[in-house]
Amino acid sequence: DKGVKPNEILAITFTNKAAGEMRDRLSHMLGGTARAIWILTFHAACGRILRREAERLGYKSTFTIYDDQDQVRLTKACLEELGKDPKRFAPRGIHSQISRMKNELVTPQQALERVASFWDQTVAETYDLYQRRLHASNAVDFDDLLMLTVQVLERFPDAREKWQKAFRYILVDEYQDTNHAQYRLLQLLAGKHRNVCAVGDPDQCLIAGTLVTMADGTKKPIE
Repeated sequence: DKGVKPNEILAITFTNKAAGEMRDRLSHMLGGTARAIWILTFHAACGRILRREAERLGYKSTFTIYDDQDQVRLTKACLEELGKDPKRFAPRGIHSQISRMKNELVTPQQALERVASFWDQTVAETYDLYQRRLHASNAVDFDDLLMLTVQVLERFPDAREKWQKAFRYILVDEYQDTNHAQYRLLQLLAGKHRNVCAVGDPDQCLIAGTLVTMADGTKKPIE
């Protein structure tokens, strides 16, 4: 389509290797034009957006992104600050639960409201403190790149409109691997033009009987 400008295209995949291969193929096909296309992983794309919108959420655009070791180290520090024994509550295991909640777009406040056991209470309190410590350090973790970008797009209509206008076409590779946060991000970005091309691999779909969330929030077997 000659009417499409390269900078109106967002191509998303899951790994840096896949993004690099996609970029190489498009460069071979389109030459220098390919450089104007956003060809990135979900997290890299959100990182770019969040750098430009961070101040809306009280962060500076120069925020630091914590790696895996930083995240586990901070989780351990939060457990100790809360008087929890890191030998009883493994920091890596607690952080895995925090990561899961972020990928489901569950905020610390929501986690605290859903407590149903002592374990839940520990995870929720650690999550709450962990997030406050990140914010105070002008830092985010890998999962925040998605969750905070979704928050910006949901909470600020002008930001949502700007980024919806920016991307006329959105291409998604390995679509079967998207989680809830990634799905919500796509919904928000594609809300204006509604031009999404999703490529998935049926051989990587979930096993029979797996419950999937429907559009109305109910869960049904994948069949």
